[in-house]
Amino acid sequence: MNQKHMNDFVSSRSDDKTPEILNRLHARGVLLANLGSPDSPNEEHVRDYLDEFLMDPRVLDMPYPLRWLIVKRFILPKRPAQSAHAYRSIWWEEGSPLIVLTEQARQKLEAKINMPVVKAMRYGKPSVRDGLTSLLERIQLGGEIILLPMYPHYAMSTYETLTLKVLAEIEDLTGAQKTSDKEAERWLRSMVHQTGNRPFSRKVGGYTLTIIPPHYDHPDYIASLVESARPYLESQDYDHVLFSYHGIPERHLHKTAPQKGRCLTDGCCHTSTDVHPVCYRHQVFATTHAFAQAIGLPSQRYSLSFQSRLGRDEWLKPYTVDEIVRLAKAGVKRLAVMTPSFTVDCLETLEEIGMAGRDLFLESGGESFQLIPCLNDHPRWIETMAGMIVGDPESAGV
Repeated sequence: MNQKHMNDFVSSRSDDKTPEILNRLHARGVLLANLGSPDSPNEEHVRDYLDEFLMDPRVLDMPYPLRWLIVKRFILPKRPAQSAHAYRSIWWEEGSPLIVLTEQARQKLEAKINMPVVKAMRYGKPSVRDGLTSLLERIQLGGEIILLPMYPHYAMSTYETLTLKVLAEIEDLTGAQKTSDKEAERWLRSMVHQTGNRPFSRKVGGYTLTIIPPHYDHPDYIASLVESARPYLESQDYDHVLFSYHGIPERHLHKTAPQKGRCLTDGCCHTSTDVHPVCYRHQVFATTHAFAQAIGLPSQRYSLSFQSRLGRDEWLKPYTVDEIVRLAKAGVKRLAVMTPSFTVDCLETLEEIGMAGRDLFLESGGESFQLIPCLNDHPRWIETMAGMIVGDPESAGV
């Protein structure tokens, strides 16, 4: 940070604050960050949201002119109307389920730990910048910003894009020297590789940015899944449990976790390799296996699949819609579905699985369909998040 910008930033932080208020500022604060949602289910707001989401180069990873052409000329003319209809089917009186549930989790988390917790969304409102601005108002100059991405698994279109956005916004807000996108990407992937389940930190603009790593196999995350799902799984003798994860294009795996021809081959995700810390496919298998072991679910009674495919490219398989039909045709009558890559319920769980998935299963010969809610604000999950924030007093390499 250059000295003039630092002086301006310090001055702006101190304006209208008495010494008593400054003394009450916290040394640490949490940015609880999720994907995001449109402001409303109206077509105009959905179009704005899709525009921001799909123009992210880590979502549609192609050269800008081609991405612009596809999004602006082929997707946005028609997709917002379809998506708005879907959003209206799940919208609550209080607003977007994802925003409402994230806020409920934020409030309970803040009540449990002795520091401020502010929510932010990668797309839509409140933006990452708005969230950081609010958080910086509540912590001391030079304090610690703890980023908790609400993504259990590492993918370039979720965990990576969010974390790099937060880093870039802090640099911009504080006037720190800008890190190039590629340099920041290399740093993030390297730190995730090196630190495992431990938080890692970086000095940014005089502050310490501490990042909670992907927690796909964290024992407390698995315990939270088990405790939140158990009442539903014990309420009926289900024939099968389907774990439906958000899909990603196969090419994303080759970019984040290159395996020189081994990627997507049999056994690659189930044998130890040095790319697993950033391999989404391996991580969803690990989550599924850990959950099944913890709750005592036999291997023949569960499977996993991938949902929310966009476009015609090859995405991770099997696709959830195909797996739902296959299970029904194979004689499964009572199906329970979990969506562990989502920590709060949203369009992809409530409408895509809970409505469209249910209809598909029943039309294909099934008889009973149960969507198991996400972790949302379950007490065990709140405890887990609190533990990830305050449980390990030492983080890796600042």
